Amino acid sequence: MQDVCGFAASLLFWLIWSIGNRQGRQPGADCTGRATGNPTGKAIVREEPVLGGHHGQPRALMVSQHNDGPTSLTLRGPATVVAAGSGSTSGWATGLHSSSRSRRYHRSHAGGSAFVPQNEFPIFSHSGDVDIVVRVPNGHENRYLLHRHILTRCSGFFEASTSNEWSRAQPVPALPASGAAGAIERRSAAGGELARVDTRGGSSDGGINSTSAALDQSKRWRYELDYGSGQNDIPMLVQKEESSNAPPVVSSIFGGSGSGHSSSRHQHQKSGSHSFFRSVANLSLPTAHPPALPPPTHEEQDLLRDYDNLFRIMYNYPPHLDSINIADGYVQCKSLLTLADQYDALPVVGPRVDHHLLQFQSRLWKQIAKYPISYLRLGYQARSKVIFQEALIHVVGQWPAGERSIRAALPDTVVDIIEDKVDELEETVSRIEARLFRLTLTNRAGERITPAVNYLDWLAVSLFRQWLADNTTPPTPPVPDRRGTAHNATNPRGRNGSNSRRSSGGGASAAAGAVARAGHHASNPSNTNHALAAPTPPLASLGRTYRILGAPSDKGYLGHDECKRFLKLTPELYTRDSLRKFEKRIDELKAMAREVVRPLMGSGLELEVTHGAGAIGYLTCTTVRDRDLPWVVYD
Repeated sequence: MQDVCGFAASLLFWLIWSIGNRQGRQPGADCTGRATGNPTGKAIVREEPVLGGHHGQPRALMVSQHNDGPTSLTLRGPATVVAAGSGSTSGWATGLHSSSRSRRYHRSHAGGSAFVPQNEFPIFSHSGDVDIVVRVPNGHENRYLLHRHILTRCSGFFEASTSNEWSRAQPVPALPASGAAGAIERRSAAGGELARVDTRGGSSDGGINSTSAALDQSKRWRYELDYGSGQNDIPMLVQKEESSNAPPVVSSIFGGSGSGHSSSRHQHQKSGSHSFFRSVANLSLPTAHPPALPPPTHEEQDLLRDYDNLFRIMYNYPPHLDSINIADGYVQCKSLLTLADQYDALPVVGPRVDHHLLQFQSRLWKQIAKYPISYLRLGYQARSKVIFQEALIHVVGQWPAGERSIRAALPDTVVDIIEDKVDELEETVSRIEARLFRLTLTNRAGERITPAVNYLDWLAVSLFRQWLADNTTPPTPPVPDRRGTAHNATNPRGRNGSNSRRSSGGGASAAAGAVARAGHHASNPSNTNHALAAPTPPLASLGRTYRILGAPSDKGYLGHDECKRFLKLTPELYTRDSLRKFEKRIDELKAMAREVVRPLMGSGLELEVTHGAGAIGYLTCTTVRDRDLPWVVYD
């Protein structure tokens, strides 16, 4: 209602003013200036009110121009557009036109062809200078328009390929900036040169700033994914040359392009009506869609995902990785790290992968315990201290299991670290083993137990040492017979070979036999040399023995039944009282052994802190410091 009242008041004011103006008009003069009162034919500029202002106040200048020749300048006001028509254009028509244009607000072009993309990832339409096309053989593609200064900081590949030595950048003319307040755009009829007129002055050529006609030149790089010609070739981004240096053309919702301006106002007005109705007819036509592409394969989906995650990480966006299934998450992280290594971007991608995997917490520690070699390589590529340390402890405790795979998959620096940690662990185990074999018992007087001092206690020490020797010595291979190898092939069991079949429990018969054959081994130098030449047992088997010795419960070895069977081998010593004393002395040896192996029971694993080490049979006491990591750690 207020709009109708305002419009009626403005119309009444204009009618009163128009009647008074006609009465005071000089005879012989018209609006075009072609009369005796204006012989020069120049434009007469006078101020007239135009509808659409606030409370009927004049808002623009009505300019009566010469009708001959093309229009030189076009005035584009920010609020009201005033167009000078041919002949005498009445203020009524101008006012209605201005009023209708002033009410065309909140027009939306969403979904139309005139939509201009925003300057954001992955298409920085205003500031991007590196065009990257990742296209798979199936036809699907991802397109990126990114920034060179970000890519070169994150990737050594882009830093080298965009350098002056390898660059294939093409100069691209920058688009002119949008018009500022008080500036007038024009296109000359002769050459179509774009110029600007600034009302603030300072122009030497009639207000035309000729320096803005020279467009700034910028460079643009273009990369496309090349699969190569061979079957073993790895897909790689290859730098291509631009097919055309012309600036992109922004199409309009009404058809045509933004650069197709007419050279004169007369020609634009003549074809404006026809173009309008043709564009309206085009709106009703169905949109032509490209043919549907077949769905991409799993390999193509993984490739598109990896490249997308790579560029997302460079722009500090979270990557699209599986956060529910740790097995799928590991595969995706491994593929992403391989791609980052290909483009020398591991320092940027590694922390993101580390952060994603550490979110699995306990599930991650279990997976590392199952596949330590795989996670050792992943931790090395991602420069993850936690993952690398966790996997390294598992690898060292089970060494030399998986040695061949480790040497093939990891660099020499990592292999050297593993070997150093293995040497440290073996040295610690050797010291602990020597102390265990020196364990003995004493009587009330403080004398060391010998067969002459207390025979029953000496049997307990002998049984403990025999069990320790059987469980810390690897199986002895059969000794070749001098009479020929054929006899050994058909009958491999021998005196030394029978010892290799002893179980981890030892047994009372084994202990008694060892005590009975003590003098024989001492008098036979060949057996002594063979024992010295026996290979060192692997750390995994030693770890199980020391785990048994260091367990809180002492029921894991040399229990009641074994002690009873051992004493029955000597009937004159087997009584209920002697069995009780024998078991008590064995328990004293177990307690001393538990204290000796305590340094080997420590662990640096996250898995043991959370779930205990009941399922782990090897040693996990390896300590990994920052100086042991194969990369530089900054505090």
